[in-house]
This record gives sequence, structure tokens and C-alpha cells, in this order.
Amino acid sequence: MSASRTIDVDTLWRLQRIGNPALAPDGAHAVCAVTSYSMQDNRGSTSLWLLPTDRRAPRRLTRCGDKDGQPAWSPHGDRIAFIAKREQQGQKDSTAQLYLIDAAGGEAERASDFGPGIEAFKWMPDGRRVLFVAWVWPELKGSKAQNRQHKAFGERKDSAYVTGQAQYRYFDHNLPMGRMPHLLLLDLKSGGIRDLFEGSGYELPLEAPGSTHFDIAPDGSRIAFVHDPAPRKLASNPTALAELNLATGRFEALSADADWNYDAPRYSPDGTALACVAAHVGRRHTMPGRPALRRRGQPWRMLAEGRDFEVDAPLRWSADGSRLLFTAEDRGRRPLWQLTLHDDTCTVVVPGGWVQGFDLAGAAGGETLVVAADSARHPVQVQAQRSGGTPLRLERFNDALLAGLTLGETQQVSLRGALGDEVQMWLTFPPGFDARHKHPLLHVVHGGPHAAAGDTFGYRWNTQLLASRGHVVAAVNYHGSSGFGFAFRDSIMGRQGELELQDIEAGTDWLLAQPWADAQRVFLSGGSYGGFMAAWLNGHVAAGRYRAQVCHAGVFDRIATFSADSYLHRPRDLGALYWEDPARVAAQNPCNFARHMNTPTLVMHGARDYRVPDCNGLAYYNTLQARGVPARLVWFPDENHWVLKPCNSRLWYQEFFDWLAAHDPGPSSAP
Repeated sequence: MSASRTIDVDTLWRLQRIGNPALAPDGAHAVCAVTSYSMQDNRGSTSLWLLPTDRRAPRRLTRCGDKDGQPAWSPHGDRIAFIAKREQQGQKDSTAQLYLIDAAGGEAERASDFGPGIEAFKWMPDGRRVLFVAWVWPELKGSKAQNRQHKAFGERKDSAYVTGQAQYRYFDHNLPMGRMPHLLLLDLKSGGIRDLFEGSGYELPLEAPGSTHFDIAPDGSRIAFVHDPAPRKLASNPTALAELNLATGRFEALSADADWNYDAPRYSPDGTALACVAAHVGRRHTMPGRPALRRRGQPWRMLAEGRDFEVDAPLRWSADGSRLLFTAEDRGRRPLWQLTLHDDTCTVVVPGGWVQGFDLAGAAGGETLVVAADSARHPVQVQAQRSGGTPLRLERFNDALLAGLTLGETQQVSLRGALGDEVQMWLTFPPGFDARHKHPLLHVVHGGPHAAAGDTFGYRWNTQLLASRGHVVAAVNYHGSSGFGFAFRDSIMGRQGELELQDIEAGTDWLLAQPWADAQRVFLSGGSYGGFMAAWLNGHVAAGRYRAQVCHAGVFDRIATFSADSYLHRPRDLGALYWEDPARVAAQNPCNFARHMNTPTLVMHGARDYRVPDCNGLAYYNTLQARGVPARLVWFPDENHWVLKPCNSRLWYQEFFDWLAAHDPGPSSAP
């Protein structure tokens, strides 16, 4: 099929989205979740696919569920466990449960019936039991009591959320009222469930407790897990590691230094060592997580000492225990790295684009590596590589659809930004770009701020789609962005907005110096922290610098944003609490510069956004209306920090494009 058209929002939502792959123990197959969306039904459906790591075709494994996810192979490679909500044998799941399916195919069977539901899990090495995460009432004993309480709670008539916890909401939901995340053991044959934390006072971290927060020793005798050792649980507290001996029921602290944050434990293949991601937060709260290693009976040792990067979870060991694999951002890309333990050297195993997930399996000398990665020109693709072999593509889910599209070219440039530092800017050109003609410019300011624009294919701010109407799309990795070292990341603390503005403005100056840039058609957009920067720029740059802007889920009022789930982190970023040093907070607060705001702005926000509560978007819109500045509000009652429903996303992009068009004076004459 010849490429004939540019990408549009409906095509974007027709692309199938591939989840992280999991390898069978022998490396012969991978399994992954694949999500397809229907614009007509306004929903997605996720199923599991089996991907042979040789040249055989993929095979769909599940069909009956809507949200089959987190697949994991049994230790013997004969079954795959996954989490889903289904209806089976006349029983409809009210919460997510564990299901098992034979690797050869057939019908999945429900393996758990636990009222509070299952958040995440790992197989025990014996293949007869599963260790899982669930939110339980910590004062109750036994799974029957948990089931009764869950039923009673669901039948209550009142609707209030009542808490005394400092951490009580996350992203778009309240944490389960009165419950804590524990580790529980499920016997697959009997269905019996045992709470391993019952009566211990231990719990997993409250923010998104999952499978990276615990690991099981290869012989199944011990479990290492992450917890908050402080009496008062706060999202800003450093986390520690502890170990549970399953035979004795005794807990042992594996870390005791409150100046360090420990996360993502991973046992070595022989069980004699434990790796993790550790950050020296006592020195600075922005310190990056780096790999660390503890051999039994020895102190922790930091690894990759010569590397100024931040390691992402999870970690994976090679079969012989000589290497650790992980992802870490590097200048707008996220490659897969390999750390060789004997000489503490790091090398790139799979370069960027952006590695979204990976797995490693097999015996020493016969390992298989599977990687799911995307780039600015394509969504996630899955490749496998056997030891000493060449990479082999395992699927072609989106190839036919992509073959019918003409995409724009992407490139990176360097410019001189704040503090005289080199700053990276990514450019996405519209399809058919002609440097002999003038083109409108569109900044897309990334969120975070500790994130990065880069060589990746996004769905919420897809640069190919944003460039499809003729704009040259620019994304500046301003000071504070991740992947450029600690000093660059930390530089904006206590003065947010200052250096980032200089970097973005330097990007605009660079763009306007290009012969193909139309100086009368410059636009700016941003989401989350990028939305903060949109409001900040509106109050700090001269009127007319940007024709119009789009602010999605942006911070407008620092004090009102104390209602966010992340309120415990923000004072550290600002360098002050608003009641102790109001002047310093005010100096970093966009609403205090409202009298200078004159740029027409489209404000978009979701009511279920607990990261940047929608009072920010409403206040920004109301302020512009009160000042007589052209403004438009798009408010989603059913969306969170992102816009996740297909029809809402289509409206979001349409409003985005319509707003730019409404404030576009039209093309200048060609040079």
C-alpha cells in the first residue's frame, strides 16, 4: 500500500496499543496485552496475545475479557496467569481477580475469589502458589472476614470518604478507605488465602502498590519488599526494604538509613544477592535512583558510579548473575542498559527510541531478550533477540495501518539556553514540508517537569498528529527535564518558571531565525507542568509573542494546588511552604502575574484530575474572562489528568486545532 494521507485522530485511535511483554521460562514465547479501541463504542478492549520468538505468527490467547492484563508465565511455562474482571459460571467479578489459562490455549479459569480484589502478583517458584497485592482492612483476620467486610462496605448507604491519613488519594481515585496494601499468598489448588502482613504493621507504599515493590527469592523461602518505616505514612517519606522469612514468619530490615530511598528489589538467580534502585534523598530530594547491590551479610554497595543517570524499575538479572538490565533516559531517548557487575561498566544493549518494557529469560548462554519499544515514527513494536543472534520482529499489529500514512520527519537540534547551557529541542515537521515556504510554529511543552520530550510515540500529545495541519512542532527539553544529568534536573528547584522560560524563549528565537518560520503564526501549548509553563509565559512574555496558547491540566495557583495528591512534594520543589515563606511561593505562582496575561487561551481540564485539581483550569479560564482576554474552556467531568476515552480525545484534538485556526491570521507570502 502506498502512503497517501496524513494521520488524523481516528487513525490514532485505530492503532493497537501493545503492553509490556513477558517471556516464558525457556524464552520460546512472549505474551503481552494488546488493547484495541472503538470510537463507536467509546471504549477499549484488551486481550492477551502469544508471540513466538521464532518466525511463527502471533496467536490471540484470550477473547472473553475486556481488560485482561499483567500476564505472567508459570515457573514451568505451562500456564499464564493474568488479572481481569470477567463473568464466569454465573458469577460476575466486582473487583479484579486472578485467572489462569493454559499456554496452549483454551478457556481461562478464575483462580481467586477475594472480595477486595487483586492489584498485582508474582508466581511463587513452586508454581502452586501466587503472591499478590491487595488492599485489605488491616485490623481483620482471615480472608473470610475480608470478604464479609468488602460486601458490607459495598452495601453501605452513606457515601462520605472519611480519613485521618496524610496520603488518601492518588492521581484519579481515593485510596480505599480504611485499607492498606498487603502481600497475600494464594494456594491455587485449594483457593486458600493467607495475609503475610497480618498483624505485622507492615504495608506496601500507598501510591500505586505493584509488582516492582516486592520480589521472591528463587527458592521461595524469602520475600523482599518496599515499605515506609515512618510511623506517619507520607508519600514524601523515604522508603526502606525488609525481608520476610516464610518458614519462620520473621521480618528483617534490609536497610536502615533514612537518608536513602530504596525501591524495586530483585533477587539474583542464586538468591545470594539483592539488587534495587536507591536514591540519596537525604542529600537532595531530587537525587536520581541508581542501581545498588547487597550480598547477604554485607552492606549495600552503589553501582554505576560513573554514570549520571536515573534508573527506571524494574531491574532484571542475567541468567548467570553477572549482569543487570534496566532502562534509563539519555538525552530524549530511553535505551536498555546493561551493567556488568565485575567491572561496574554500563553499555547500551538496545538504543532509543524509547524502550517501554523488556524481559529476559532462558539459561546462561542461551538467553532470550524481548523488548517493546516505540519511536517518534511508530508506536510500540516487539522484538526478540537470542544470545548472539540478530533482533527479530515478533508482531505486525499496526504495520498495514501505518503503511497508508505519510508522517513528518523528526530531528533534534541544540541551542544555548538558560545559564549558558546547551538545551535540546525536538522538531517534528509536517508531511510534505517545504523549506521554501513559510510554516506556522507550535511549541508543545512537556509536563513533569522531570520528564522529557523525545524519540517516542505518544497518544495524548502525538506530535505527528499535531504537525499534520502544517505546523512545525517544537518540544524543548528545558532545565528540569530528565535524562540530562542531576545538575540539569535539580537546577529549577526553588525558582520554578525562571530557567524554563529562558529555554523555551531561546527555542522560539531559534525557530524564528529559520527561513521557513512564519513569525506571525507562533503558538504555544502545554500540559501539566507544561500547562504551568503556558500560564507562566502568558504572564511573563510580551503580548503578541504567541498568537494563542493551549493549557491542559496546568497549574495556575500554587496554593490551590495544595489540594493535589502530590501536595507533600510541592513545597520541596518550591523551596518553601506557603504559610512560612509566602513571598517565595508567590514568586513562582502564575496567578500572581495575571495582570500581564493577554494571550488568547484554550483551557482544558478533567474533573477527576487529582494531580492538578481542576480548580486550576477553572480559575485560569475565569481570570482570562474577567480580564477580557479571549478564552475557551473544555472541561471533562469523567477524565483525569489525561484524556483517555476515544470520543473525548477526538473532541480534545478538534478543539485544539479549531483554537489554533481561529487565531491564525493565515500564511505569509512565500519568500
